Amino acid sequence: MPRQLRLHVPGGFYHVTLRGNHRQAIFFEESDRDILDAIVADVTASQNVRIHAFCWMTNHLHAVIQVSDVPLGRIVLRIASRYARIIQSRLATTGHLFERRYHCVLVDAEEYLLTLIRYIHLNPVRAGLVTNPANYRWSSHNHYLGRAEHRWVSAEFTLRLFAREEELARAMYRDFMEDRNPAKWGEGYLATNPGNPHVLGSDDFVGKVTGKARPISARRSLEDLVAESCRRFGVTAGMLISPFKSRSLAAARAWIAHEAVADRTATICAVARRLQRSESSIRELMTRHPRGATRELFQIRESATRHHQESRSCSQREMSWISGRHTWCCIGYSFHSTA
Repeated sequence: MPRQLRLHVPGGFYHVTLRGNHRQAIFFEESDRDILDAIVADVTASQNVRIHAFCWMTNHLHAVIQVSDVPLGRIVLRIASRYARIIQSRLATTGHLFERRYHCVLVDAEEYLLTLIRYIHLNPVRAGLVTNPANYRWSSHNHYLGRAEHRWVSAEFTLRLFAREEELARAMYRDFMEDRNPAKWGEGYLATNPGNPHVLGSDDFVGKVTGKARPISARRSLEDLVAESCRRFGVTAGMLISPFKSRSLAAARAWIAHEAVADRTATICAVARRLQRSESSIRELMTRHPRGATRELFQIRESATRHHQESRSCSQREMSWISGRHTWCCIGYSFHSTA
């Protein structure tokens, strides 16, 4: 059976995974990752692409790459082949360093980018290499925190999904990363489209990028959505109608409602009847669990905004008091003037 053609979307976001051949190590010295960094920086600049996140593990790579007119395959080939030539020139081995075919998934960035980047940055924690992602040098996590700089990483787009002000956005990102048990790849909000495993997005998103609208007859029924939610969130249909209110159940119920409304499969009232809940409770769940996002993100946004406002108010009071004593302090600069 022929392989499915990769979908090239100029401006599209892709989650790329590249593994060592036979899942063997691809880094042998600490400086090897620095070599890869330099190659990625050069290729991204010359090919007009953006790297929104990365994590270099021992035997595989993760990256979120936004392409332009140059196909993703050409980008990955240039990075992988250049790195492989350098590494193999000093190793007494033959054969391929990487698997022949990389894995990529086109991502609906507005809906899934935050969850995906958290998944990538927590890879070293899941692998048991560190307990805190900030202790792992070879990812873009510290770049997002403002503690390290990778000039070839574009964090601005993702940070603005949290807030417009950079300081507040970084604080919200840090809180967002506190959940150390997020969705695993292939589950929950990281489950690829059932009709196209190369896309992390809804049927509507697939239709937009392929130009093929889904026929009405192919739309999912409410029972289809219930079954799919069970697969995504690891629950059962019986649990969905039970009185229990666990985090996974709440997310699954909200997901059903969002998908039903977006697909015009059923009304909120019909979803409420199917899940044996009131319409108002379903609407509340949809508000607490916006489509494609996690609940904690919006709790973080609310609390971080409130904290930021309180800090600003406190700073203003301090400045008023300091100004009365003719003392001026500029935060972020080593400039002080005292009368």
